[in-house]
Amino acid sequence: MAPAANGVDGFESAVATVAFVDLAGFSAIADVYGDASAIAVLQRFEALVGEALGAHGPPLKWIGDEAMFGFPDPATALEVLGRLIPACRAEPRIPLTRTGLNHGPVLRRANGLFGSTVNIAARIAALAAPGQLLATRAVAGVAMEAGVAVQDLGEVELRSIAGELPLYSIEFAPAVDPAWIDPVCKMLAPLAAFRRTAPTEPWFCSERCADAYRRSPDLYRRGIKAPVGPSPR
Repeated sequence: MAPAANGVDGFESAVATVAFVDLAGFSAIADVYGDASAIAVLQRFEALVGEALGAHGPPLKWIGDEAMFGFPDPATALEVLGRLIPACRAEPRIPLTRTGLNHGPVLRRANGLFGSTVNIAARIAALAAPGQLLATRAVAGVAMEAGVAVQDLGEVELRSIAGELPLYSIEFAPAVDPAWIDPVCKMLAPLAAFRRTAPTEPWFCSERCADAYRRSPDLYRRGIKAPVGPSPR
């Protein structure tokens, strides 16, 4: 993170690329499979994060199943996430990730980052569908220059953020067909041995997820996100 000249009330002004990465189906895994299974999933995710970061050091903060990162620039963020996102996608023991990236001015105190750049990155991550990485223009521009696939989503409204913001989808791995995502645990269901049992049902990774969905279909239908696209005009 590049420091600026002045700090405010004990905070140091800086510029950073802020990223949030979380596991889309973590809470459902705890509910359906139990706390021990959820902790095993989290530990595997933490290990993948550590491997992707390498010499860059640990995340700034863990918030449950979500990792918050502060990188000095978009290129470094994309380097690390370019390792992490495909590794998570290839790991059959964890659900799909949701990622939000933003670059801009921040306030830093000790190992914490604060300010609107951080808030926007968090809102972007919350908006992302399972398997999706969303970013603002500054990050997307660097990705395009590096030859990474980028899709312009147009102006998108973020919760609690005034106005609309241009967002972009960055694809380190092929986009996920939403019909192939287990609606309960957000695993890539067709890659597992268990398939859907009726033509009208979603795909499931296991009988346990299928049973949970049949008991409370409305609960899990509300949790299904379509990939973010351009706002209707």
